[in-house]
Amino acid sequence: RGREERRRGGEESAGGAAAAAAPKAAMADISKHGKALAFFQVEAAAAAVSDARGLLRGGRSATAAALAARKARALALLGAAGRRLGSSALSSLAERLEEDPFGKVKVLIQDLIERLLKESTSEATKKGFCDEELGKAYKDREHRLADTQKLDVEVQDLEIKESELEEEIEMLTGALETLRDDLNETTILRGQEHDENLETIKKAKEGHAAVAQAIDILKVFYKRAAKATVLAQISPVDEDTAGAGFAGAYSGKQTSSKGIIGMLEVIKADFDRTARTTEASEAKAHADFVEFDRASKADISGKETKMALDEEDLETTRNKIDSKMSDLKTAQHLLDGALKAVEALKPTCIDTGMSYEERVQKREEEIEALKSAVCILDTDSVEPDC
Repeated sequence: RGREERRRGGEESAGGAAAAAAPKAAMADISKHGKALAFFQVEAAAAAVSDARGLLRGGRSATAAALAARKARALALLGAAGRRLGSSALSSLAERLEEDPFGKVKVLIQDLIERLLKESTSEATKKGFCDEELGKAYKDREHRLADTQKLDVEVQDLEIKESELEEEIEMLTGALETLRDDLNETTILRGQEHDENLETIKKAKEGHAAVAQAIDILKVFYKRAAKATVLAQISPVDEDTAGAGFAGAYSGKQTSSKGIIGMLEVIKADFDRTARTTEASEAKAHADFVEFDRASKADISGKETKMALDEEDLETTRNKIDSKMSDLKTAQHLLDGALKAVEALKPTCIDTGMSYEERVQKREEEIEALKSAVCILDTDSVEPDC
């Protein structure tokens, strides 16, 4: 920019010096030789001054036209590039520079080139930052999401286990209640049966003993009666009565005795059979009850142990659920933070309109168009890129 201003200043200084120097030199010459020159010489000098001024004005007009043509070419190039690239920077610059002097046009174009180069460097730095930060944010987001999903599955599994344990404990509670009721009821019934059997056996044995005793008494009686003899006795009563109703010694009803004793023997056998049958039934009932009692108590003990273990497992499971839910809440909070970090970077780092590569290509083409315009305006061939 300084070089261009110095060059432009030099051109203006040179033109002004030439314009001033020509008439001064001519007038000085007239003054020096005025006394020797004639009138026609004065006229010739004045004509020379007038011709010098005309030539200077003509040179200036030709230079201005050439510069204007260069400026028009440069602005046309910028306008066309702006429309082709959709670049508002080039289009607005072309419009702004139509009214600016030639020297200022070149300076403004160079300023825009410098600004675009700075933007390119800044965007490259920003891209590196964005690539690194977005990479970290995406990685953190995926890690937090995986943690959250894993904990969610673990909580669901624990909740299923909790539900299964609760159902099993409820089932065991009902089964234990039924087993205890059955055992208690069976124990009561068995006690009643035992008492009844003992009473039946006792009565049967007592009846058996009484009948056996009665049979013995009858047998002795009839045996003795069969051997009875008549003693000679004189009684005043016999004279007045018909006597005992039988003649001679009383021997009992020997024929009927066999039926009576036989019937008593049957009764005794019934008592004996009742006692033995009841004893056998009692023994079997006792054995069955002992087996049932042992099986029921073993079943009750097993189910009580299982329920105790399930209750411990349920408590442990619920504690794990509480712990995992706390971890899940923390993981979800961290996931929310990771998502917010990604969203915070999107406005700065994610441009849905153009990709980074497309923006770089567009900027390079904008810079090339500006450099071409600078080369058009480079009247002194001082630009190294031209």
